[in-house]
Amino acid sequence: MSATAAATSIANDRISIHLDEDGIADVRFVRAEKMNALDHAMFERIIEAGHALQRMKGLRAVVLSGEGRAFCAGLDLSNFARKPAEDEPPLTERTYGNANRPQQVAMQWRKLPVPVIAAIHGVCLGGGLQIASGADIRIVHPETRMAIMEMKWGLVPDMGGYVLWRGLVRDDVLRELIYTNREFTGGEAQALGLATYVDESPRDRAFAIARQIALKNPHAIRAAKRLQAGMWDQDVNAILMEESIEQHGIMRSRNQVEAVMAEMERRKPNFEDV
Repeated sequence: MSATAAATSIANDRISIHLDEDGIADVRFVRAEKMNALDHAMFERIIEAGHALQRMKGLRAVVLSGEGRAFCAGLDLSNFARKPAEDEPPLTERTYGNANRPQQVAMQWRKLPVPVIAAIHGVCLGGGLQIASGADIRIVHPETRMAIMEMKWGLVPDMGGYVLWRGLVRDDVLRELIYTNREFTGGEAQALGLATYVDESPRDRAFAIARQIALKNPHAIRAAKRLQAGMWDQDVNAILMEESIEQHGIMRSRNQVEAVMAEMERRKPNFEDV
């Protein structure tokens, strides 16, 4: 982050954001008394946070976590009794680009231009698991309770789960987790494909990775995330072309040259912000 950049903080009754001087956003769910369960207000505040992060200057990486005893306990059961407002759009309406509102709550982390690292502890159930799955990287405490919960309530997984689990979880394993809604531990999550690392201190590990990312060319990091996002949907020819377009735009740019010079001189790079 440039020397003139300043730390930024945003907070409400559901979520807080603190952007430090290295460009790392500490994003926390703060509904700790309800184990960060997802009610109507939580959905709204999470989407607002996503909009704020999309606009945030100097952003290099995001660490996403929950305060209190849980990352996120999933859907607040009060939602089952809530009557939709008359003007509330149906789930089939695409109110956020390619997604409805619940889907956007999880998909927006993939849509952010920078890497998102989820630090997961305590409980990560249902919609909480979909949100975590939207992160680029997941660091999970070994004792975390996790499950794809929707079948318990007679529902199918939503909130973008089928998109976000593609490439993470083996097909037959995913089917078993969905059909049975069985609970598993953070210690099992890595073998299942739902954890990048299992760690006793998920936030510490997440911030260590975020600090490594923050020292890389921010234009190259964002380009790499765009390429990763298109990798599953495009054919070979399109992927090769997109790779070439991104590389052409980065090579010999000010930040790319600075990355080379910082490595050669063994110093901290001084990148221009995106």
